[in-house]
Amino acid sequence: MGGKEVFIHPTAVVEENVVIGAGTRIWHFVHVRKGARIGRNCNIGKDVYIDVDVVIGDNVKIQNFVSVYRGVTIEDDVFVGPHATFTNDLYPRAFNESWELIPTKVKKGASIGANATIVCGVTIGEYSMIGAGAVVTKDVPPHALVVGNPARIVGFVCFCGRPLRDEDLIAKDENSVIFKCRYCGKEVKVSKESYEEYLSNKHLKQTVR
Repeated sequence: MGGKEVFIHPTAVVEENVVIGAGTRIWHFVHVRKGARIGRNCNIGKDVYIDVDVVIGDNVKIQNFVSVYRGVTIEDDVFVGPHATFTNDLYPRAFNESWELIPTKVKKGASIGANATIVCGVTIGEYSMIGAGAVVTKDVPPHALVVGNPARIVGFVCFCGRPLRDEDLIAKDENSVIFKCRYCGKEVKVSKESYEEYLSNKHLKQTVR
C-alpha cells in the first residue's frame, strides 16, 4: 500500500496486495480487491468497486458508484462519471463455471459520462469523450465524441474537452483531418477513417429527420 500521503476513509475496504500511489484519496464504502493497482493523485468516489488486478493510472477521477471489473486498465488522466459500469464477460450466465475474461482499455485523458456502459473488449481512445448513458460496443477513436445505444461518433473534442465544430477544420491529408480548437488554440488530429464515420453518422441523422 502507498505511504502516509494516501487517504483511505475508515469505511473503505482495501484488500491485501493492493498498491496505491501517493496523494490518492479513497472515499466512503469503496471496495478495492486484492492485486489492484491505483496510481498517484487519484480520487476514488463513494461506493466505487475496483475488482481484482484492475490497473488504474495517475490523476484518475472515478465518481460515485462506478464498477470497474477485472480485466479493465485505465490510463492516466481519465475521468469516469457516476454510475458508469464496465463489463468483462461477453456471454454471461449465472451458472457458467468456465468463462473468458475479455480485457478493456481506457486510454490517457479519456472521459466517460454518467451511467455509461462499457461493453468489454473495446479500447477507448486518447482524449475521447463518452456521452452520458452511452453503451459502448466497439472501439472509440482518439478525440471522438460518442453518444447513444449503441454509441456512435457524433463529433470530436479537443484536449480541453470542448467540442470541435466543422468550421474548426483547418487541414486534411490522405490519412488525417486537423481541427484547431477555438477555446484553447490547440490543434487536434483525427484519423480520416473516424472522420468519415462521423460524416456518415451525420448524414444518416439528417436523412432520418
